[in-house]
Amino acid sequence: METAARTAPAAVIVAIDGPAGTGKSSTSRAVAAKLGLGYLDTGAQYRAITWWMLSNGIDVNDATAVADASAKPVIVSGTDPAAPTISVDGLDAAGPIRTQEVTAAVSAVSAVPEVRTLITDLQRGIAAEAPHGIVVEGRDIGSTVLPDADLKVFLTASAEARAARRSGELKGKEAGDLAATREALIKRDAADSSRKTSPLAKAADAVEVDTTDLTLDQVIECVVTLIEGACAERAGVTR
Repeated sequence: METAARTAPAAVIVAIDGPAGTGKSSTSRAVAAKLGLGYLDTGAQYRAITWWMLSNGIDVNDATAVADASAKPVIVSGTDPAAPTISVDGLDAAGPIRTQEVTAAVSAVSAVPEVRTLITDLQRGIAAEAPHGIVVEGRDIGSTVLPDADLKVFLTASAEARAARRSGELKGKEAGDLAATREALIKRDAADSSRKTSPLAKAADAVEVDTTDLTLDQVIECVVTLIEGACAERAGVTR
């Protein structure tokens, strides 16, 4: 039976970072729902602007062209963890942003400084306006976007475990074989970790959670407990 203790204070901001396949999205959504917080998938925002670039004929490998066009699309993110939404120029983009074409191009687009500045400002605005607090997940949330978050969590997992999870998430031909998925994840990690602007990195004060051998429920419980501890500490309560 749940108790009243599993409700976070209204202003709590939680940053959850980590590479693909560590369980960020599933964990973040479940934690937000359990504690009555908002939820923001920042990766979806970068996918959304990438989809817009591709749809409008912008060469995603031309950083200058991407930078020049970056302010044109209007990206709106819904933060209900039960039904998160994302639209671009008023069009539902939830499905289109998950294609293999977008997946292959998102690292190049997200590495452009002008893109990161625009999306970072958007993310900070959403977090600041969240009426009941928010869980924000991505790759540079604790280190760059929300450095003053009440709690920063960095999820990790072995490449093998991540590949298995990601292969299970993808559909049909996009899933490919496990080895190919593993190599794609490693390539994405390298691109995200080596970019000059806001690279994928664990914040110095983040709590690292290795999800390799944990079930999703165990990861969720771990993060909820960490949030409760952070909130109690902020309130000056001894747990």
